[in-house]
Amino acid sequence: MAQCLMPSKAYARFRNAILTEQQIVCVYDGRPRELCPHIIGHNKSGEEVVLAWQFAGASSGKLPQWRCLRLANVSDIRLREGSWHEGGSHLTEQTCVSAIDLDINVHVRKRR
Repeated sequence: MAQCLMPSKAYARFRNAILTEQQIVCVYDGRPRELCPHIIGHNKSGEEVVLAWQFAGASSGKLPQWRCLRLANVSDIRLREGSWHEGGSHLTEQTCVSAIDLDINVHVRKRR
């Protein structure tokens, strides 16, 4: 699905974090999160989304774990240097991002 609108500021920050392999500290649905974004783009409804590995912060479940974040619900975004975190298991295909703009494993790391 082609997007005619300019990406949001949140989208631009998360995309930059993927390109530079920086951690993100933010608030999502009222909870502080610390994560490493891996895939960014749009879901089937056309919303800006990111698949990220949340390694610290608040959560309704156990951490660390994969998170699908709707960027419209993210605030107080800060990029920071730090160790890159990722999940160890890739047994199932991700369904968070249906129209992928940027995937760290395909677009960033394979260029090196």
